[in-house]
Amino acid sequence: MISSIKGEVISSDDHSLVVQNGGIGLRVFVPAALAASVEINRPITLFTHLVVREDNLSLYGFEKIEERDLFNELIKVSGIGPKIALSILSTLPVPLIYQAVINEKPEIFNRVPGIGLKTAQKMIITLHDKLKAEYSEDEFAGLQTIEVELLDALTGLGYSVVEAQTAIQSIPRNTPDDLEERLRLALQYFMS
Repeated sequence: MISSIKGEVISSDDHSLVVQNGGIGLRVFVPAALAASVEINRPITLFTHLVVREDNLSLYGFEKIEERDLFNELIKVSGIGPKIALSILSTLPVPLIYQAVINEKPEIFNRVPGIGLKTAQKMIITLHDKLKAEYSEDEFAGLQTIEVELLDALTGLGYSVVEAQTAIQSIPRNTPDDLEERLRLALQYFMS
């Protein structure tokens, strides 16, 4: 199994990157916000999951191990394949997915194209106990992050979840966890 890849991004589209490593260009399917924010000819490290099918090998990549691990849990749910799992991670931030599952709120998944109420309920039933066991009450309280609040603020201003996620992804990593500052930077993304 390929668990990570490090290389240079040589091309990108809406849902994938081509990462060159050792003279080989590997197509890696990534969340939409990541695909929109990477720069060509820049190094990148992705934590990956290889999906093996009869006629296809597909590599899915994520910036954080937590995203990859959640992707692995999502594809274990009956009816959720890799493309739908990637769509979930492209549309909703990881903390919001955890909150939706742990607090049993299937309506949060209505934002994701291709996820209906029955599928959302199946995800919650399948993942609830596993995710709840991973976090103590204090750790779960910490999942309510600035990112979730920022996503709510941007969608409240009329931006789609994908647009909001892309703007959030464009915020420099060293930006302080101040909602107003992050909102200002996210809005600047839409002005450029």
